[in-house]
Formats: sequence, C-alpha cells, structure tokens
Amino acid sequence: MSIARISLQLFKNSSRSFTRARLNCAPIPCLSHRYLSTTRLYNAALASKPPAAPTVVVFQPSPEYIEQEELDVELLPTEAVKLVITDRAAEQLRTIAAREKNPDAALRVSVESGGCHGYQYKMALATSRSPDDYHFIHPSIQPSNILVDAVSLSLLNGSIIDFATELIGSSFRIEDNPQSKGNGCGCGVSWELKE
Repeated sequence: MSIARISLQLFKNSSRSFTRARLNCAPIPCLSHRYLSTTRLYNAALASKPPAAPTVVVFQPSPEYIEQEELDVELLPTEAVKLVITDRAAEQLRTIAAREKNPDAALRVSVESGGCHGYQYKMALATSRSPDDYHFIHPSIQPSNILVDAVSLSLLNGSIIDFATELIGSSFRIEDNPQSKGNGCGCGVSWELKE
C-alpha cells in the first residue's frame, strides 16, 4: 500500500505569486496531456479540444438518382467530401446503437432554411438510409453512423460533429462549419451562409 504525499510549492512571477499543490503518488499513472480518449464519459470533460478523425464515406448518392429526382445539387467528388466526427460523438452514437439494439441506427444531419440567421441545423435519429444520403462512419469507433442528404452536405462539408455534455443537457453539435459566416446566433443552431 502506497501513501500519497502532498507538497506545496511557492512560485513567484514578476507580478504575482501563487501556490501549487503537487500530489506525489505511485503507482497511479499521471495524465501527461489533456487530449483524452472518451471511452469513459468523465474523460470527455477534460478534453479542451476533443480528439477527432475524418470520417469514412461508406455510401454516396448516384448521379443517376439525383438526375432522376431532379434535385438541384451538384454532387461532390469523393475526395472533396469531408466531415469530421469527434471521438466523444462517435462513442455516443455507438451507445445509442447498442441501446436501440440496431447497428444501423444513425444520426441524420440536415440543414433547413429558417432561424434568425437564415439557416438552421436539424438532427434526428434515423434507422435507414435514403437514396440521396451520404453515409459516414468514424474510422475506428463503430457503429457510428451519420447520414447527410446531398443538398445539406453542400452546406456542411468540412464541418465537425461533436457531442457536448453540459449542466443544461447533452446534444450533438455542428462546429467549425467553413460555409458559415461567423458563429451564428447564441443558440448555436441558426447560422448565416458566407457570401
């Protein structure tokens, strides 16, 4: 059995001094950095910028289907499609799939007109893919399915999908959308398109 010892150190800076407590213990491993895997929920709160990975495109709509449905959208080439998902968002999607007992459970992300800045994000759980959907997964945490329709992807391409837990609730969020002008409104849902 090891006994932990606390030592106080006084540090002086040019304008102020402060005290830091150091906990010396063994064999407890110490955290060497703030970027943590979110395999456990309490680790998610420690990450200042959560680990993320570019998604893998599993399915994309065919040009024939887009033409047949007369959708006014230009399909992006596979190499130009970019959507990033944080590890904690992928973990949450895996948890939802396990709870629903459905590995095909997915987060459907779309963009609709409305809100105080012109566009707003809409997110819902889905159980099946539509023919005009792009299907994304996290490269290592699976199942972590994300569905985005072809029209919405043109407004979301390059964004980060995250899952945030706060005192007022937990939710999926779109962050760093390169198509968005500024940060949008305070609600974090409504945003304005760049010119």
